[in-house]
Amino acid sequence: MNEQAKDMFLTDQAVGAVMMALQRSLLDQSDIVPALKDFKFRLSTEGLMVLNPPIIKFDTEEDEPPQENA
Repeated sequence: MNEQAKDMFLTDQAVGAVMMALQRSLLDQSDIVPALKDFKFRLSTEGLMVLNPPIIKFDTEEDEPPQENA
């Protein structure tokens, strides 16, 4: 095998994907390993990118505004 090892680095996008996976696992109180193992990477000119970053959905329903007492 004559292949030379090449150093690779995470892009800011990939670091953000790891952080989102961490946040999701903390919110769900679940293991982060399956999320990390499911990541699909692509090497770009900036470094490794995650093609399938986790998506976190939040409840966008707003609470009722505070009532003013007259």
